[in-house]
Amino acid sequence: MEFSLETLKQKLCDREYKLTPQRRIIMEAFTRNPEKHLSAEDVYGMVKQNNPEIGLATVYRTLDLFAELDILQKMDFGDGRSRYEFSASDVHHHHHLICLACGKVMEFEDDLLETLESAVEKKSRFRIVDHQLKFYGYCEKCGK
Repeated sequence: MEFSLETLKQKLCDREYKLTPQRRIIMEAFTRNPEKHLSAEDVYGMVKQNNPEIGLATVYRTLDLFAELDILQKMDFGDGRSRYEFSASDVHHHHHLICLACGKVMEFEDDLLETLESAVEKKSRFRIVDHQLKFYGYCEKCGK
């Protein structure tokens, strides 16, 4: 998803938050790694190299704030660490393939649940706005 610092600044401003240097640096870690599902520890490792004044607690608080503002989506892949990626509120989220051996997370773009979603909505009169699907198994490298 395309995401700019101006969009971030506006979302923060709408809720009376400021775009601090720390928040900007943390967001830049995601804009430089849009294909990754980063944990707080991953982000901290990336930002502390050039910004040693940023603490791990600041990273955690910032990621929680970005998730609350729907800038990032917080996900649990069952490994004990929350992971984050850009939110995509205009389309269904992609699905995830999670390797049980190495922990690698890959994205799967086909949305095979649209037919099921339609049937559930019709039968239950429940308007579905999103879903998430995770497949657990072994990546090509670990499956050999």
